[in-house]
Amino acid sequence: MGGLDAVKPIRVGIDIGSTAAKAAVFEGDKLAFTTAIPTGYNSADAAARLAEELRLQGYDVEDPRASTVATGYGRISVPFADKAVTEITCHGRGAAFLFGDDVTVVDVGGQDTKAIRLAKGKVAKFVMNDKCSAGTGKFLEIMANRLGVSMPELSVLAREGEPTPISSMCTVFAESEVISLIGRGIPREDIACGVIDSVVAKVVPLVSQVGGDSYVLTGGLCDEAYVVQRLAGALGAPVRTTPEARFAGAIGAALSAS
Repeated sequence: MGGLDAVKPIRVGIDIGSTAAKAAVFEGDKLAFTTAIPTGYNSADAAARLAEELRLQGYDVEDPRASTVATGYGRISVPFADKAVTEITCHGRGAAFLFGDDVTVVDVGGQDTKAIRLAKGKVAKFVMNDKCSAGTGKFLEIMANRLGVSMPELSVLAREGEPTPISSMCTVFAESEVISLIGRGIPREDIACGVIDSVVAKVVPLVSQVGGDSYVLTGGLCDEAYVVQRLAGALGAPVRTTPEARFAGAIGAALSAS
């Protein structure tokens, strides 16, 4: 891993999200390391745990040769960061690094969902859905728990089902709706399919507001192939992603470090 003894400068990005805290390390222009841990109840504690994990990997964020930038909703709780940068800027920059300069980024986070259109690597337009957890990773987590499955298992179930409409716009009411569907004996596969389609249906209007015709997915759903498939179908165009796209915010933060 090279660590701080490497010749090239070390840049560290810390992204403290509502569900997961992520870190990315660049050695020169090379993405050298990424990691993610549950945020837990306290952003400052998550930052401290990330710092310790980085130290164990040979990256001491307290070393003067390390430049660190924090982002995410908990970015003000990272005491070792040299500066904090907004999520939109960091997610855009991280997505450009991973996918190219002219794309529309869909980021489904735990607390909010963002659509960001990049033009020549810069944020041209963005919109966020942060008023309610419906249409976010938290919504899917709650519904998976209600169905007694993990998120990967929810995708497996959904792939085997036919979509049952989930009409409620609020997570609380949607959960009650799912409970009612379970009580009526609707197959779990159909409910799971309806849950994922409900999230996709809330994402598409955000994307239409920012425009673009080349789509990429970042955030915690990058590993969920069925979600990517349904989103692509709803947008009528391919959606590119990669496991590293989960770390887009942290990558962008590291790239913002001097």
